[in-house]
Amino acid sequence: MLIQRFVLVAGSLCAASAGAQSSLTVFGVVDAGVSHYSTKSSTYGPAAAFGTRTMRQSQTVLSPSGLSSSRLGFRGTEDLGGGLAASFWLEAPLSNDTGGGTLNFGRRSTLSLSGPFGEVRLGRDYTASFWNDAVFDPMAVNGVGTNLIAVVNSNIAASRALATGGLLNGGLSAGTDSYLRTSNAISYFLPQDLAGFYGQVQYAFPENVKVDGAATPAATAQRGRYAGARAGWSNGPIDVALAYGESTLADTSLNKERIKTINFGASYDLVWSKLFGELSRVKDDRAASLGARVSDRYNGALIGITVPVGVGLVRVSYAKVKFDSGAAVPNSDASTNKLAISYVHNLSKRTALYASVARISIRDGHNNPTVMGVTPLVVSLPAIFPQPGFTNTGGFQPRSSMGYDVGIRHAF
Repeated sequence: MLIQRFVLVAGSLCAASAGAQSSLTVFGVVDAGVSHYSTKSSTYGPAAAFGTRTMRQSQTVLSPSGLSSSRLGFRGTEDLGGGLAASFWLEAPLSNDTGGGTLNFGRRSTLSLSGPFGEVRLGRDYTASFWNDAVFDPMAVNGVGTNLIAVVNSNIAASRALATGGLLNGGLSAGTDSYLRTSNAISYFLPQDLAGFYGQVQYAFPENVKVDGAATPAATAQRGRYAGARAGWSNGPIDVALAYGESTLADTSLNKERIKTINFGASYDLVWSKLFGELSRVKDDRAASLGARVSDRYNGALIGITVPVGVGLVRVSYAKVKFDSGAAVPNSDASTNKLAISYVHNLSKRTALYASVARISIRDGHNNPTVMGVTPLVVSLPAIFPQPGFTNTGGFQPRSSMGYDVGIRHAF
């Protein structure tokens, strides 16, 4: 009811000021599906000396993001003349599975000025380094088939942000700020008429108080700062892009930590199918014991394809992420593989039925439990969420996981 009144008031204001407001659009997605997750773990190390034991966990839920993330948004544009335009975009997540939550515009909240020079955008938005994880994922980073690179990167950012002083600017949102999205950002986008070339640069302010002449308190200084850029070229069936981003998680005299992301993505449309690929490297540069520096590396690769079948679409992806510790310790590697298959049946331009299934296999997950393990009982991310909290001293380590989504999505 509140939303209906808001829309009516907004429409009335739009009509009353038609000379100034060029457009006002209410849009959104409502997605609802049944999702099931299951994980198999087994003993390792000293615990395995007493015989291998297996642990299984499973969960079935009604989820709001099996195909697309549920959301509600408002956007508008005012024509200022001379090719200039002012625009706003407010987009909020919806928890239609419970009906709970509050209307906050954590997905996107921007005000921009555009023209022949391009676009300057202010506010909360996707990071420049995230775009390739999404654009070159056949599953569009939703549901159990979500790009494994994106899942691992979210977990790295979330776990390290919490470990270095709590939430970053704006708090966790479908991953963590400064991986998927960032607040307090200034972004510049190239104009769209550059023979297929496109790009953006982005900077997010940390907004911390600087104190001169005193020791910098923990979790201040440049913590929360993000800087990134993306450049690409799209012409006919070809689309390629390279992106880089750097997020500051700690910046004190005793502890400095930055997550650096570089990725390259490409797609090729063959009409009867569309091919996707991505290469990614994430480095977590941080201080270790006695002031030593560690640079953990996460190397990822993804290949995928979509094939139209009548009114439907078959989607397939395979991805792998390998962890290499920068510390000089034995057995400091781990890897995860993910195969995902999905079918989307379009009932109309706005409504679709879908079914997806994914399987994850894990090698030496205990060597990097925060990122490589799998606990489907934690489902705050739209995927099988790898963050079990297993330790390296013995016990259980994750081996494999399965998940599926079956549901319906309506866009308006």
